[in-house]
Amino acid sequence: MEFQAEVNRLMDIIINSLYSNREIFIRELISNASDALDKIRFESLKDKDAVGQVPLEIRIKYDQDAKTLTISDTGVGMSKDDLVKNLGTVAKSGTTDFVEKAASGTDSLSLIGQFGVGFYSVYLVSDEVTVV
Repeated sequence: MEFQAEVNRLMDIIINSLYSNREIFIRELISNASDALDKIRFESLKDKDAVGQVPLEIRIKYDQDAKTLTISDTGVGMSKDDLVKNLGTVAKSGTTDFVEKAASGTDSLSLIGQFGVGFYSVYLVSDEVTVV
């Protein structure tokens, strides 16, 4: 699925304003996986069968030959519409709010994780990103 994100603009924002350390992407992706686990834990409060027999976990797999890193979780994911809404449109990701805060001179480290731009940090180190 192709997103409508203004990736070039977003990458400039991320590179120059927020992520001076390229390895930060891994923390951001693990944080997103953790959020998915929190979401299913919350749903299990209303529906005891939401979790089932599947252990709640985050898995990280590195394939040296393919030069890929896979981060997966057993939490609640997003629908196709959610992906487009939350990842595919810069304005919906909180980037506009982030730009305003960054422009105001706020310490960039304190902005990490607040505006939904963490996912995009993966583009600092990737040629291709697949969200399943």
